[in-house]
Amino acid sequence: MEAPAALDYEIVDVFAPRPFAGNALAVVFDADGLTTGQCQALANEFNLSETSFLCAPGEGGDYRLRIFTPRIELPFAGHPSVGAAHTLVRTGRLPAGTLRQECGAGVLDVVVDGDGARLSGGRPTLEVGPDPAELAGALGLSSADLVGHPADVAGCGLAFTYLHVRPEAVDRAAPDPAMLDLVGGHGVSVFTWDWSSNTAYARVFARGLGWAEDPATGSAALGTGVWLTAAGLLGGEGISEYVVRQGEWMGRPSVLTCTVTAMAGAAFAATVAGAVVPVASGRIRVPAA
Repeated sequence: MEAPAALDYEIVDVFAPRPFAGNALAVVFDADGLTTGQCQALANEFNLSETSFLCAPGEGGDYRLRIFTPRIELPFAGHPSVGAAHTLVRTGRLPAGTLRQECGAGVLDVVVDGDGARLSGGRPTLEVGPDPAELAGALGLSSADLVGHPADVAGCGLAFTYLHVRPEAVDRAAPDPAMLDLVGGHGVSVFTWDWSSNTAYARVFARGLGWAEDPATGSAALGTGVWLTAAGLLGGEGISEYVVRQGEWMGRPSVLTCTVTAMAGAAFAATVAGAVVPVASGRIRVPAA
């Protein structure tokens, strides 16, 4: 299929309690005819943390989604999935309810209502991560900032490394990209945990953004539940609810409402939800193939 000369797009703020908060996302419609190079060029032009390209489904889904940062294509990501699904419903292209999204992580459920969407992540994974003191050093922190948990790599479709620190340390994190390139996964979440409210306050630095900070990261919020379950900070049986606050240091406050389902102390499913706020729309020229 040959791409047209221009395509419609929208800009939406995802996991946003208000406009111009959360994580901004470009959603490009009718992208079936675009090559990988054209998608990458458009994502670089938008220069947002991610751009979603909506395509016709193959088998098993209601639509197919390709996700690009300004640098690379991702098999899966949270805010591009939530934002794309809600935009499809809000613009009348699909009905509200449970949508089946095809992406690099498989076929995933996204439940869409009037305000936002809830995404079911992929299969939870958990691996041994780097030495916490070394990771703290790569983030401009010290071992005195650590709480005492391992820096494991966890995910539900896209894995991140998690560093649990004291509350006063989160906003002091200043990553050294050269040192962080040794870290596994797609990024690092440095966070503190509030037992009384089951809330994590996190800052996430993404490899696909050149280790720049991301204001709201749905995939990292999903992996947070996997990490918290393994660390014994959430219940080891049944469904636990938790919240991730992110983006506040950047002036783009974000709220990600999550669940994790566990059995025998291990996570086997997780979801992340949040509001989606439209802020712009237009048409963009398609670059030469």
